Amino acid sequence: MTTTAQLAGHTQGGEPLRRDMTRIALAKPYWDAECEKAAVSALSSGRWVKGPQARAFGEEFANWCGAISAVPCQSGSAALWAAMRLLDIGPGDEVIVPGMTFIATATAVSLVGATPVFADIEDEYWCICPDDVESKITSKTKAVIGVHIFGQPFSPRLRTICDSHGISLIEDAAQAHGALLEGKMAGAIGDIACFSFFPSKNMAVGGEGGMVTTTRPELAERLKRLVDHGRDDTLESVELGTNLRMSEVNAAVGRVQLKHIDSWVSKRRENSDELNHSTKIRENSQHAWHQLCILSDEPTSVISYFDSKGIDARVHYPIPCNRHQVYSEHFQHENSLPNCDLIAHKLVAIPVHPSLSGEELQRIKDALHHSTF
Repeated sequence: MTTTAQLAGHTQGGEPLRRDMTRIALAKPYWDAECEKAAVSALSSGRWVKGPQARAFGEEFANWCGAISAVPCQSGSAALWAAMRLLDIGPGDEVIVPGMTFIATATAVSLVGATPVFADIEDEYWCICPDDVESKITSKTKAVIGVHIFGQPFSPRLRTICDSHGISLIEDAAQAHGALLEGKMAGAIGDIACFSFFPSKNMAVGGEGGMVTTTRPELAERLKRLVDHGRDDTLESVELGTNLRMSEVNAAVGRVQLKHIDSWVSKRRENSDELNHSTKIRENSQHAWHQLCILSDEPTSVISYFDSKGIDARVHYPIPCNRHQVYSEHFQHENSLPNCDLIAHKLVAIPVHPSLSGEELQRIKDALHHSTF
C-alpha cells in the first residue's frame, strides 16, 4: 500500500502537467458513424418505442451472454427493481447484499418493501463474502445479490450456497459485461442478472439503459411483461409492473455497441496487464475491468498525484452502504462490516478503458509505478 511519505515528494515536487498534454478521463463512451446511423434510422422509422430494435437487442444480448432470455430496460436500477418483482420479493422478506457496492443494489430491495441485509466483502477480491452470506441466511431470506464489483466475478460458492438453501441468486452485473466465471459469462450465472448501460460502463446505449437476463424458463415470459405494465399479449395487466421500456433509439445504439463488446473487454484486459498492477483476479475467472482499482493507505494523496499528472482517479464507494444516511434507521447502520470499513475508502480507480492510446497508457503506468501501490 502507498504511504504519505512515499508520495510526498511526487505531489509536492513533481513536474507540472504540460500544456499540450490532454487530460486522461476515467471513462470514455464510444460513439462512431455506425452508432449515429443506427440512432437516426430508429428515429426516422417513426417507431420510437416498443419496436423491432428493443426486441432484437434483447435476443442478441441473451445469445451473447448465454441467458435464455433478456429484456432491455431504462437503467441498471430499473433492472434490479424488476429482479425483485420477478422473484415476488416484498414486505417481510430479506435479501442479502454486499456492504460495498453502488447504493442501488441495496435500495432496489428497499423500494419493494423488503429488507436488505448487508454482508461483508472478501479481503482479496472485494466481492460479497460467501461465509458472511451463509451466516446471515434466515427463514426470511429470499435471495442474495452478488455484485461482480469493478468487473471481478463473485465467488462461485454463492451459487452453491443459494442452491443448498433454496434461495435465488441475482447477479448485479452492472460493471461486468464480458466477465467470465468457470466458463459462464456474467448474465448466465445466477437466476437473474441485471446490467447497466450508463455511459461509463463497458458498453452503452447513448443514454440511460439497462438489461435484465434470466436462466429460468418460467421467469422469461414474466420478464417481458414486467417492463410493460405487467401486460400480456391481450394488453391485460396480469401482474404489477410499470413502464421500464428502453427506447428504440437506445436499443439501436446498444445493438451496434454489442458488436464491439468482446474486443473492448479484451482491450481492457490488455491494458490491465500492461499496467502491471497488484489487483488479484479470482481463479477460473476472467475480470471485465470496468474499473482498475488500487488499494492505498493514502487515497487522497494518490488521487492528488494522479491529478497533477492530468489523470482522472477517484474512490467510488467510500461509504459502506449500511452507513449511508438512507439507512440511518436500519438495524445494521452502526454495525461494523470489517473489510468494508477497512477497504471501501481506500480503493482508487484509475483509467483502463479501451480508448486509451499508447502514450496515455504509458503516462498512467509511469504514474502508477512512481510508488508501490
